[in-house]
Amino acid sequence: MKLLILNGPNLNLLGTREPAIYGRQTFEEYFETLQMAFPSVTIHYFQSNHEGLLIDKLHEAGFTYNGIILNPGAYTHTSIALADAIAAIETPVVEVHISNIYSREIFRQKSYTAPNCVGSITGLGLKGYDLAVAYFMS
Repeated sequence: MKLLILNGPNLNLLGTREPAIYGRQTFEEYFETLQMAFPSVTIHYFQSNHEGLLIDKLHEAGFTYNGIILNPGAYTHTSIALADAIAAIETPVVEVHISNIYSREIFRQKSYTAPNCVGSITGLGLKGYDLAVAYFMS
């Protein structure tokens, strides 16, 4: 099984960015733990603050991977282009959010990308990525 974790803007700052919301662990530290937890799964990781690069990566992985775990960050609430890219590919996508977007500011409560995903996991911290990997393994 081959999965891609695709993280959007500002997620490169995990561990230092708003630790009360996002925690103190970097994604790179967490990613090592995730790989150890699922040794039978090949997990690739890509992060970008640029919408076009995220779209390019969806196109690249969207016909060859078994699944994509996407945290689009703030693009969740703004990007019709990302939503269209998800709709255009064959690989199923699970949307993950570290924080509970439905308990935050009103503008964060609308996801343009979720309707084109097979499911969404929100508000469970980094554990949401574990749950997304487990979903693809089932």
